[in-house]
Amino acid sequence: MIIESRAYARAGLLGNPSDGYFGKIIAITVKNFSATVSLQECAELRIEAHSRDANVYKNMGELVERIELYGYYGGVRLVKAAIKKFSDYCRDQKIAPNERNFIIRYESTIPRQLGLGGSSAIITAVMRALMEFYEVDIPVEVLPSLILDAELKELGINAGLMDRVIQVYEGCVYMDLNEKVIQQKGHGIYERLDGKLLPDLFIAYKPSLGKVSGQVLDDIRVGYERRDKFVLDTLNRLAEIADAGKDALLQGDLEQLHDLMNENFDLRSQIMKISEGNLEMIQTARQCGASAKFAGSGGSIIGLYTDEEMFARLKAGLEKLQAVVIQPLID
Repeated sequence: MIIESRAYARAGLLGNPSDGYFGKIIAITVKNFSATVSLQECAELRIEAHSRDANVYKNMGELVERIELYGYYGGVRLVKAAIKKFSDYCRDQKIAPNERNFIIRYESTIPRQLGLGGSSAIITAVMRALMEFYEVDIPVEVLPSLILDAELKELGINAGLMDRVIQVYEGCVYMDLNEKVIQQKGHGIYERLDGKLLPDLFIAYKPSLGKVSGQVLDDIRVGYERRDKFVLDTLNRLAEIADAGKDALLQGDLEQLHDLMNENFDLRSQIMKISEGNLEMIQTARQCGASAKFAGSGGSIIGLYTDEEMFARLKAGLEKLQAVVIQPLID
């Protein structure tokens, strides 16, 4: 029997990047893109490398291009980290999985290094496949923390809970990542929101802007660990924006939601460096009358638009910048 599992891309709607600092977030899944895992019983445990992980290149230029797009290690390290954390969980919970081995493969259509949750989607899909193969039930509220540990503790990737929570729960989710709650329960407070409340949204991403998200967020991490007052105050306000955005969604106040999304980016730009290419996308979208903020760590933006005429202007303007523009499929 072949087990197949899937996890979708994601976008932060409001509050990010406060998720890495015990903040609050609203996020959505983006079902236009996904990571898929195929797992089948095998005599030995084997991880099959994706073509992106191959160490054969046409020339030096292709080697450099792959490193810039996918990093030095590709996706195999993510698969290994997920398997280890699954094993750790079983050991800690005194679960003895059967001793069958497997061959595992992964594929991903999620644009890499563009702030759409590609790495966490691979780990999420691996975890789901392992749970089914070994018949181990990991509570839904616990699973995101295990996925985060695979990146944060096993691989040293600077990350927060947003990606993992939304990719496990799917749809549209509000997250309260209160530190005391997480310390007591091992997870935050996660609330699904009705996707029908969402306005018309667009996502735009520019492949040439790909960067490793953990490195992009290092500036904020340094300020947070130094207890820099301005950084802490900004992160607190970002969390408040998620609360205000939840109220705006429930009340159908799209004008308020528009303003909050813009404020989210404007605040973020005060505590981290924004590249010219990313800023150009934001400015172009806003000039069309849409709101615009980062979907993740950079390389992709998300915003709301009011009608098809505005979307056509957005698409035309952003495509001139070599960006790809989509309408996210959420449910």
